[in-house]
Amino acid sequence: MAFDHNDHYHRLVLRHVPGGCRTALDVGCGTGGFARRLADRGIAVDAVDPATEMIEAARARSERRGGRPGPRYRQADITRTELPGKHYDFISCLASIHHMPFGTVAELRDALAPGGALVILGCYRETSPVDRAWSLAAVPANAVARLAVRAAETIRAAGGSAAHGPEGVRSVRAPVRQPAMSLAAIRRETSELLPDATLRRLLFWRYLLVFRKSNSSR
Repeated sequence: MAFDHNDHYHRLVLRHVPGGCRTALDVGCGTGGFARRLADRGIAVDAVDPATEMIEAARARSERRGGRPGPRYRQADITRTELPGKHYDFISCLASIHHMPFGTVAELRDALAPGGALVILGCYRETSPVDRAWSLAAVPANAVARLAVRAAETIRAAGGSAAHGPEGVRSVRAPVRQPAMSLAAIRRETSELLPDATLRRLLFWRYLLVFRKSNSSR
């Protein structure tokens, strides 16, 4: 298993879960790693992904947790799914928003309950010298992280579990798509669709977008 840039930022995203959060939606859940972390907090989680093999793997991994509560997984294209209005206290999109029109965030925004938070860990297309500088800075850190993961794999291989993922389930690969939007374009769209949202660049070719819905929203 290679170093996963998205998993690396799970703790950062979790910091933005509102206090008292009861309901959450994880968009593009993949094999469900982040959705399960939300469920472990006692949150009722709806986890959706358009890829059938991802949902099957997510369910298999949740089954291995025994009696621990897990997310409700569903194979669905979020752009064709009617979401309940003002329902979710927390919505997450981890490296999934570039697989759909960015305007989808408007539907996600409307599905937030008052006081809820939408958090996007996104990918962007490199277009500027600043983008390339950040990319170069990430290379050595990425190499160190990969070496650490490889060392862990060697230890697992010695124990006879190399053919499986960290939870004992054979790994599957999520569909890959190169991001089409630059960070500048994402900032422009964000300012129109998610007023007062914050957006910052992260290492490992990612950005973090956080939008909080006003408690007074109707």
